[in-house]
Amino acid sequence: MKLCVVGTGYVGLVAGTCFAESGNDVVCIDNVAAKVEALRKGQVPIYEPGLAELISRNVAEGRLSFSMDLADAVQRSLVCFLAVGTPSADSGAADLSAVWSVAREIARTMDGYRVIVTKSTVPVGTGERIRTLMKELTQHPFDVVSNPEFMKEGAAIEDFMKPDRVVIGGSSARAIEIMRELYDPFVRTGNPILVMDNASAEMTKYAANALLATRISFMNEIANLCERVGADVDQVRRGIGYDRRIGHHFLFPGVGYGGSCFPKDVKAVIHTAQERGMAFPLLTAVEDVNEAQKRRLVEKVVAEFGENLGGRHFAVWGLAFKPKTDDMREAPAITAVEGLLARGATVAVHDPEALAEARKVFGTRVSYHRTNYDALKEADALLIVTEWNEFRRPDFGRMKQLLRRAVIFDGRNLYEPETMREQGFTYFPIGRGPTRATA
Repeated sequence: MKLCVVGTGYVGLVAGTCFAESGNDVVCIDNVAAKVEALRKGQVPIYEPGLAELISRNVAEGRLSFSMDLADAVQRSLVCFLAVGTPSADSGAADLSAVWSVAREIARTMDGYRVIVTKSTVPVGTGERIRTLMKELTQHPFDVVSNPEFMKEGAAIEDFMKPDRVVIGGSSARAIEIMRELYDPFVRTGNPILVMDNASAEMTKYAANALLATRISFMNEIANLCERVGADVDQVRRGIGYDRRIGHHFLFPGVGYGGSCFPKDVKAVIHTAQERGMAFPLLTAVEDVNEAQKRRLVEKVVAEFGENLGGRHFAVWGLAFKPKTDDMREAPAITAVEGLLARGATVAVHDPEALAEARKVFGTRVSYHRTNYDALKEADALLIVTEWNEFRRPDFGRMKQLLRRAVIFDGRNLYEPETMREQGFTYFPIGRGPTRATA
């Protein structure tokens, strides 16, 4: 099948590449010349495990190409995916200006039947508005389908190639059959293709992300309560996770969620509700809890060292909002580092993949280190913000030699408190009481 994917951000680039990997002819469109040229040379602008290799192979085999010529791509394609950005406006609403612009251009240039697919996360009613807008600009037949993505950064290839489910929103039997054919190679193990109306498909994406964000904020509040009452949140997590109605996923406490999806989508649901005259206090609380949780590590630092951190030096491990990505959008590490700097501290940072992104955020205000151990030199304490696997089994003896004081503030509960006591560290996890060094 011949496809075009408009937008080479995270969603568009992964989707286009995976569609090409399953044998389709795909052209990915972007309006930034430097980005298109870099992609043609195999320079991938995001870090996602396995993506660069897939792009290279499919470009070499002629199934995947990159272009700025949307008109040509539309005329060569049966299915046109809209994967442009829908960032949050100040009101919390999704900014759909790029969606409308691309829809208009497709309508003006199409020369026959097309399936227009929203892959971007868009509010309920977007598909219907695209349909109305395009009807005013073209006499050619088309269908509009909602096909939200459910990829996790760091595991996007696996999620796309082996989806839990595929959601298709639309009312045209012709378009739905085309989408079924397109996705059939990805659901051969029996996972479902769920067909519904456009509005329900659009809401499904928001509902999924809002519910996952709610679980995270709930567990973070439980963790904070555990600290106050002397309970251990790790034991609590295990105790509730074996309830089949709850399960084990998204029960790990930490320093809040970030990234391109959860913060934006929670805001968008709240805004959609407000537009319809409905308050959504549950999600407002989820958002408030998450913002407060991002400050927890610095609050623990202040409790240990005092409000004035002038003359203190701290190491930070982990800057991306989650492991296996270089994405720092809404990352808790930003709140942590800014909190330390605002109190007069100096900060040394390390992340396996996000140092380049970090320079865009912090500039020259912090020092950057290629290895986690280099960042520890003469630090008064270490703050762990992102749970990269390489942080889970470090050389504790080497860490003690490099640190000025053997103190760790662990925002992801990577270590067992008793182990840290035996290793001679003062250890501050989330939702578990502090452990004072005995060695």
